[in-house]
Amino acid sequence: MKESATISTSGTTFRILILLSLIHLINDALQSVISAVYPILKDDLMISFGQIGLITLVYQMAASVFQPVIGLVFDKRPFVWALPVGMGFTMVGLVSLAFASHISWVLLSVFLVGIGSSTLHPEASRLTSLASGGKRGLAQSLFQVGGNLGGSLGPLLVALFVATYGRQNIAFFSIFSIISIVVTIPICRWYKQKLHYFKTAPDAGVIKRESPLSPRKTVFTLLILLFLIFSKYIYMASLTSYYTFYLIEKFGVTVSHSQVLLFVFLLATAIGTLAGGPIGDKIGRKYVIWVSILGAAPFTLLMPYASLQWTVVLSFCAGLILASAFPAILVYAQELLPYKLGLISGLFFGLAFGVAGIASAVLGKMADIHGIEAVYKVCAFMPLLGLIAWFLPDLKKR
Repeated sequence: MKESATISTSGTTFRILILLSLIHLINDALQSVISAVYPILKDDLMISFGQIGLITLVYQMAASVFQPVIGLVFDKRPFVWALPVGMGFTMVGLVSLAFASHISWVLLSVFLVGIGSSTLHPEASRLTSLASGGKRGLAQSLFQVGGNLGGSLGPLLVALFVATYGRQNIAFFSIFSIISIVVTIPICRWYKQKLHYFKTAPDAGVIKRESPLSPRKTVFTLLILLFLIFSKYIYMASLTSYYTFYLIEKFGVTVSHSQVLLFVFLLATAIGTLAGGPIGDKIGRKYVIWVSILGAAPFTLLMPYASLQWTVVLSFCAGLILASAFPAILVYAQELLPYKLGLISGLFFGLAFGVAGIASAVLGKMADIHGIEAVYKVCAFMPLLGLIAWFLPDLKKR
């Protein structure tokens, strides 16, 4: 029994958090391969832009819509080995994509990869919360930074190994999946110990917490948080998907120069993600959410009218501030329903993925019709929607 007590009171388990961040990095790197190989798929299989859109739809459905469903299932019936199973789906999907010879095969492949992501995100986020030792913001920030770094590595992997040597080389990415599965083994064993403790320890009831708000107010607060995710990821989609095109068209920079400036922006998002969680632990998540979304507005509103140098500075500041919001929003939502960590994690990760995908498509159509600069002039007002954060209760006081 003493061993179980040690498990529950040992504080923040940084070894587990680092391993979770590592598998998040590998997962998101492999997930980002999908969009990076679109030009290669188009040439190899002679598919249309409409079919590219269909591939994106199937992938987004699997990677976004299924997340809260899978999270809810594992809330009710915890499954220790969910992480390696999810990575197994990703591995099979990528190997299948490497040899797909027609569009139906491609759709099945990206569906499997998406299911892998839908399994990993809510379950790994749940384990991140369990390993936090109370420092939930710090834990989620560490977890998110892994995903941010991984998302930027996928296109680089495709450029190095697939664009040069052929689509079949996607199969070699399964090596990363195997590494990730090996990494999950100590995590799964640790989780098994946790579940055993919750079931057998006489004081396990102290771990179970109730929602700090009434059911009606909880639903209202969750709707506010979902709306804030909506406003954040529409603007983030404009930067991650079209920033290079904006710089090339408005300032005439080279493609390589624009990629370097995109990296500067991505670096800012990584720093912001790492900072947002710990700051929320100290001062309260409501204030981090308030500042991180609404505080970006001065920079986004100025950027469409700035010079190249100031555009880089303003985009860095906007990315830094906006990126700090997601860990705070996710942990705030988890504290509203602490007994539904999988459902909440899946819902918010899924919405973030879905909004980003839909926004990219809509903004691309807008850019075709009105020009890329019009996109940034319109999206610049999105952070002002952060005013709705005023209605969030302060859970830190409660």
